[in-house]
Amino acid sequence: HLIPVNPVREDGLNPKSRKRIMPDLLTEPPAIDPVYEAHVYCNIPGIAERSMEGHAPHYFKLVSVQVLIRHGDRYPLYAIPKTKRPDIDCMLVPSRKPSHPQLEAFIKHMSKGSAAQMDGSLSSLPHFPSHSLCEMGELTQTGVVQHLRNGQLLREIYINKHKLLPGDWTAKQLYLETTGKSRTLQSALALLYTFLPDFDWKKINMRHQWSTIFCSGSCDCPMRNHYLEEEQRRQYSLRVKNNDLERIYVDMAKIVGIPTRQLRASNPIDSLLCYFCHNVSFPCTKAGCIGMEHFKVIKRHQLEDERERQEKKLYFLYALLATHPLLNQTVNRLQRIAEGKKEEVFVLYSAHDVTLSPVLSALGITEARFPRFAARLVFELWQDGKRPKEHFIRILYNGADVTFQTSFCKDHYKRSNKPMCPLEKFVNFVKRDMFLIFNSTSYYDACHRKAL
Repeated sequence: HLIPVNPVREDGLNPKSRKRIMPDLLTEPPAIDPVYEAHVYCNIPGIAERSMEGHAPHYFKLVSVQVLIRHGDRYPLYAIPKTKRPDIDCMLVPSRKPSHPQLEAFIKHMSKGSAAQMDGSLSSLPHFPSHSLCEMGELTQTGVVQHLRNGQLLREIYINKHKLLPGDWTAKQLYLETTGKSRTLQSALALLYTFLPDFDWKKINMRHQWSTIFCSGSCDCPMRNHYLEEEQRRQYSLRVKNNDLERIYVDMAKIVGIPTRQLRASNPIDSLLCYFCHNVSFPCTKAGCIGMEHFKVIKRHQLEDERERQEKKLYFLYALLATHPLLNQTVNRLQRIAEGKKEEVFVLYSAHDVTLSPVLSALGITEARFPRFAARLVFELWQDGKRPKEHFIRILYNGADVTFQTSFCKDHYKRSNKPMCPLEKFVNFVKRDMFLIFNSTSYYDACHRKAL
């Protein structure tokens, strides 16, 4: 029981996959290293990534791939008051690092995109970032390159190796959906460009999703909001108990010359991560400098909060209700494809950390790290060549196979010699088992039933 699933080495690469034996964690989790975790979160493009996508016994046929991504590296959403904003250029310059061999071709192709069908307000958004001083929340060149790399990796596996889409693919074979932010639209286009190089713009139909949890027409859910409020209370009480954090906030507030409460409200970790990821020194004032010690304490608290959140049920209950509409749409599509429909075989949802994080939680993947920049969660649907009526899914997070970490399939691997999960287990989970904890039989009932 000591060989973990796809163990990840210190340098972030997957070693050769061994027989999957789930670990029994008998030891205490290792101490949190906030600087190492911050590096992982930044996801700076470096050495080529190995991934487990597309791995299956030779007689299996890949019939559908659904990808949920977080946008790439972005400029902060919040500014630390009374400090100079980080000086980061959002113009795309192929000669500047990090770069990508197809970055120049991507810029050219994006400027020809007027023929694309873009839902609603998406049509007014730019197709790539282009400000010499980034705007708040704008995708950076690093963010574009992260998704050019994602698309290239998925192309090598799904198009070149598995022939998921033919050379003459049609618009009906793709399903593309993004929130209404330029960073999510541009991340989707960057991934698509290397996945389907020089694609025909007329075949691109990008749907607009107004909700960050992709709940479409099923967003009315009072109990979801109730659990979210309870979760926010838990976060607040953890923060109040942390004396180190309070001391650091008081110190930083003195440096920038504002009340501590105002500094906290400006969410400094968001800004500090941008300085850290772009290797820009933290801001200074006449009263002193914000330093690595401040950053480490705030980042450590954030990681402790994530760990406690996974242990407590509140976020999990919120996650089940928040993600059911999206998972239900995913399951319905996979069932149609398993029945022989040839539409929407490649799906891309371009979203946010607040989209991916509850999906991971709802699926029961509690060991997963918080979604880094350009994180990807992939659902693969496979057909058994020996029994064509049987279909299986694999779930991968940032290239690691997490299928048997899910709550609905963690027992299956003990009885199966196949490295994947029967589709019906996923279907039963989404259609029925997600509601058992609420003592309900449907999404509507779970959303409107009083708290446990």
